[in-house]
Amino acid sequence: MKNKRPEILAYYFPNWHVDPRNEKWHGKGWTEWNVTRCATPRFPGHKQPKKPLWGYEDEADPAVMGKYIETAVDHGINGFMFDWYYYAEGGPYRTRCLEEGLMKAANVDRIKFAVMWCNHDAIQSHPGCRAFPRPTLCSGEVNAETFRNATQYCIEHYFRHPSYLRVDGKVVFSIFQLKKMVDELGGESAARAVFDDFRNRVRQAGLGGLHLTAVHVGYQQGLNSSIPDRTETEQLNASLATLGLDSRSAHGWQWTCDPDTPCVDYGAAAEENLKAYLHFSQDFDLPFNPGMMAGWDSSPRMVQSDVFFDSEARPSVLMDSTSEQFEKYLRKAKEFTDSDAFTGKFLMIHSWNEWTEGAYLLPDEERGLGHLEAIRKVFGPVDS
Repeated sequence: MKNKRPEILAYYFPNWHVDPRNEKWHGKGWTEWNVTRCATPRFPGHKQPKKPLWGYEDEADPAVMGKYIETAVDHGINGFMFDWYYYAEGGPYRTRCLEEGLMKAANVDRIKFAVMWCNHDAIQSHPGCRAFPRPTLCSGEVNAETFRNATQYCIEHYFRHPSYLRVDGKVVFSIFQLKKMVDELGGESAARAVFDDFRNRVRQAGLGGLHLTAVHVGYQQGLNSSIPDRTETEQLNASLATLGLDSRSAHGWQWTCDPDTPCVDYGAAAEENLKAYLHFSQDFDLPFNPGMMAGWDSSPRMVQSDVFFDSEARPSVLMDSTSEQFEKYLRKAKEFTDSDAFTGKFLMIHSWNEWTEGAYLLPDEERGLGHLEAIRKVFGPVDS
């Protein structure tokens, strides 16, 4: 049986505007465009730097964000899932693109948006040196007070917006590293109480309800890691039931790496993850929102003068992530979302603009609008 077209959500990475903490750590006027410009090819056939077709734009400008909205919706994307950051020390981080850009764009009514709390530490990775662990700039640890403050901020600043994403009338909120957060909140029972309080505050605010989703849910394996065995699956189902989540969502892919080469074939990685998504949908109790990757190459986030090949910190690079390949595996993803195996509401795409991870839909000088045109060809326009 063919399902209704999934809503397509592109993850949005908000580091292309000036932020006070970034200026403190990296210098006045710094944005991640500085990192993009400094990238160099690290091996034969390596395509760096990536050059945006529209230039190095300020995403906190409503006119720029208006162009992004127009382009996204016209190519079949329903909404943006914003990477969202909140720290006990200092509160919100990297929010100007959302609050001054998207929310003030003249055409914001055309698109939906939601936030995913990226609850990891802020580390020195723009660029990062070979040393591990990398220096921590700001701790991402979350206790009950921090959770309440962060989520109350979302209730007051985002959830009432007419374009905020909903599922069955409930506002959508995503957590990036669920297991980390649960541990920091004191375990599953304590975390459930904190989540229930969040749901109550959403209802009391007259917002109808909360749809809580998460990305990395595993205790030993991340959601996007290798397929867990039956015992692990049963344990995860029990834990997710205790926590009261409403769904699970994919983010980036995982793939099998050859330690002797930085190169991984895009098609091989896609096949590996599409197989895993079938398992996640069939064997887990909660609805699952699968994902696609536009590409991957985080080498710009390494110090470019460091030796590349002998470093444990060396990232793998998805090769041949052309628009033609992207379209090919979008069609396979559509076969999945058209089938009875699909249990979710969304197809997640990583991402709209992760230039320094090589995962972006925005047009560059090499492929133009090719990735975006692939989405429109495969899934058609956004349903009116």
